[in-house]
Amino acid sequence: MGLFDSWRRASKQQSHNSQQEQAKEEEKIKEEVPSPAANLEEIEEEQDVTIAASIEDAEVVERDVSRETFDEEEGFVAQPIKKYADKKPVKHAIGTTKIIAILNQKGGVGKSTTAINLSAALGELGKQVLLVDLDPQGNATSGLGIDKGQLEACIYDVIVSERPITDVIIPDVCDGLDIVPSTINLAGAEVELVSMMAREVRLKEAIGEMRGKYDYIFIDCPPSLGLLTVNALVAADKLLIPIQCEFYALEGVTKLLDSMKRVKNYLNPSLDIFGVLLTMSDRRTTLSKQVASEVRNYFPKTVFEVEIPRTVKISEAPSYGMPITQYDPNGKGALAYKTLAQEVIRRG
Repeated sequence: MGLFDSWRRASKQQSHNSQQEQAKEEEKIKEEVPSPAANLEEIEEEQDVTIAASIEDAEVVERDVSRETFDEEEGFVAQPIKKYADKKPVKHAIGTTKIIAILNQKGGVGKSTTAINLSAALGELGKQVLLVDLDPQGNATSGLGIDKGQLEACIYDVIVSERPITDVIIPDVCDGLDIVPSTINLAGAEVELVSMMAREVRLKEAIGEMRGKYDYIFIDCPPSLGLLTVNALVAADKLLIPIQCEFYALEGVTKLLDSMKRVKNYLNPSLDIFGVLLTMSDRRTTLSKQVASEVRNYFPKTVFEVEIPRTVKISEAPSYGMPITQYDPNGKGALAYKTLAQEVIRRG
């Protein structure tokens, strides 16, 4: 037992010596390493010096606010929409005004796209064009970069409230192109017109005063055969029918032609088809070729020679508030609409 007692005493002494040495080492480390608080103060001082130097070396850039309007509550807002009184003077003599309704009761065939791009292409050729957006969706309005939230009035006020059309015309949205905008308010016009006198001729009376001031007046019609469309058929001299080169292309065209004949017999004897336009054409597919052939056989004399191709650029242009002739002026879509504009002029 004595042997084990001596061994225990030796182990305790060795452990005590080790603890003392470890405590001495920890004291040395504390003396060499600064406290976290002191370290943090030094870092903050270095950052303050760096920031001060960067502020002194920074270049001052002045903001150009000459084209902006300031509102105390909303901050910087867009310039106000121009009025018809601010329209640029017309540099050529206006002949007979041609009023053309762009119509197809089937949706998604390119009515608004054609209305925007054909109007812009004619404007670039030196013509004066007025585009009337008669679709409650207002795609032609937004497609030309107009903020509907800034509009004080639209075509709804002209048709329902008999407001002068010059109060709502927005001039010079493109070269030679003015527009009568539309908002969702127009959706209620179908119901409100039912009980009104002379409900079918309200648009005709409003547009009548614009004859002699524009070479062309285009009406972008809604995809239906309601009272708004009847107003367009009564106001128009001719009808332009876009038909996409896809399945069901001719479906519904028969009803459209029947409606046109009824309006022609009772309300507008001069109404006739100005032309049929093939849109969304893709000559790489057999289906597109077959549909184009069927349409040309169905309308042997009125189909335009040019076909509007299906392109990504044409689809992108409205999101930038520009016609394709500005967004991609050298693309095949812009060239097609420029060719169409020339063909429209040749047809008189």
